[in-house]
Amino acid sequence: MTRTTMTRTIDAPLEDVFNTVADISQYSEAVPHIVKIEFLTESKTGVGTRFRETRLMKGKEAATELEVTEYVENDRVRMVADSHGTVWDSLFTVRSENGKTNLTLIMEARAYKFLPRLMNPLIKGMVAKAVGMDMDMVKAHCENQQK
Repeated sequence: MTRTTMTRTIDAPLEDVFNTVADISQYSEAVPHIVKIEFLTESKTGVGTRFRETRLMKGKEAATELEVTEYVENDRVRMVADSHGTVWDSLFTVRSENGKTNLTLIMEARAYKFLPRLMNPLIKGMVAKAVGMDMDMVKAHCENQQK
């Protein structure tokens, strides 16, 4: 298993930051390399919501199906994907501090096939860089909403 943790301090209300990461429609507005969202359930937010997210990665489209498995409003949201022999478990949490919002993401990659067990530790830096860019875009999006 590999684990990546990162935090951004965002000059925006906690509710706005939470809604940006917990509502995939808003998240896709904040992260422009998400080029398409297809909901696979009637629900658009909350536990049980399933969707297919298509991103541009190195000039190519890559689709991943995710499910919201935990949702506590204005506190945390967990999204899980099972892709190419790895379960990707992403937990976003929000906390208020000194009038700003700390957004933390803990992403765990649990490989259950042989090749991903070898490869995931090797690509951890690349994944962390991509996730960090997403977090930076969420921060910029939320802060620009305040202007």
